[in-house]
Amino acid sequence: MKENFLIGTYTLKTSKGMYAVTLDDDQEKLVNVRLIAPQQKPAYLALGPNHLVFVLKQEGENGGVASYQLDGEKAKEIDEDMSAGAPPAHVSWDPSRHMIYTANYHKGEIRAYKVSAEGKLTLTDSVVHKGECGPRPEQDAPHAHYAQLTPDGRLAVCDLGMDLLLTYDVSDDGKLTMASRYQCEPGFGTRHLAFHPNGKYAYLLGELSSKLEVLKYNSADGSFEHLQTLKTIPEDWQAHNGAAAIHLSADGKYVYTSNRGQNTIAVFAIQPDFTVKHIQSISTAGDFPRDFELSHDDRYLVASNQLSDNLTLYRRDSQTGLLTSIQSGVSLPEPVCVKKWY
Repeated sequence: MKENFLIGTYTLKTSKGMYAVTLDDDQEKLVNVRLIAPQQKPAYLALGPNHLVFVLKQEGENGGVASYQLDGEKAKEIDEDMSAGAPPAHVSWDPSRHMIYTANYHKGEIRAYKVSAEGKLTLTDSVVHKGECGPRPEQDAPHAHYAQLTPDGRLAVCDLGMDLLLTYDVSDDGKLTMASRYQCEPGFGTRHLAFHPNGKYAYLLGELSSKLEVLKYNSADGSFEHLQTLKTIPEDWQAHNGAAAIHLSADGKYVYTSNRGQNTIAVFAIQPDFTVKHIQSISTAGDFPRDFELSHDDRYLVASNQLSDNLTLYRRDSQTGLLTSIQSGVSLPEPVCVKKWY
């Protein structure tokens, strides 16, 4: 059996754009790294229906998002929305409203777009964050880092600069209205969020603090309640680290996070009360693991090491949640985002 992953990259050195790689689980190896779409800085991706993919994009001094139609191993650009300044940091797909959302770190801005069946983009709303920011040097301004649907169809937004998790209601015509604000501790550096499959709990990752928060979600008003905070790295870790990506196993029993600096994947077991217990930290055999992804059946995990230009493959034990490294040093330039494809 074979499974394919799309890889978003930076294009600061030798990368040419968006790549793909195949997981051959008979061999338990990643094989056939290939370029899918030449483009500048397709750092993050979101997959839509009918082989549409939405890709962050940069062209000179302009940044934005583009839609592509994938036809086998070929990608054709359908539409784009570009504006002056840096591109967004995150893009996500809304299947019920046929929309995408982008979060722009440099502008502190959330954008919402309607998407036609052909992949044409129509901007429906834009929200720019303003307000008090955290104490860290990186928190010089609002930095929207993540915008993704909650299980009940609201939009959850992480703002690293403001140490905030914000929830927006989304109207049928794509307008955003603030529903709730959850304030993290100063310097937390709110980056990414992952919901439990039951939709009642969420796991919030802080980049600057290298901390994980366990939250209870209230679907009545979109608010969050704090349950637990713990580190993703050892308490005595002194060197620089930035937590990056977070994903849950489909069975809702394990949380996985990546650490850029310690260069590990940290594994947490979800307890009966939905708090977590750290059970493993395993090397990514590379430098700066910005993202990772579980395979469709959760048997494998693929991690991307941006600064060392390589991917690492792990076998995952479905009973214990623990990872075993089975392949490292898979060459791919500047890998950032990893997404299950087909």
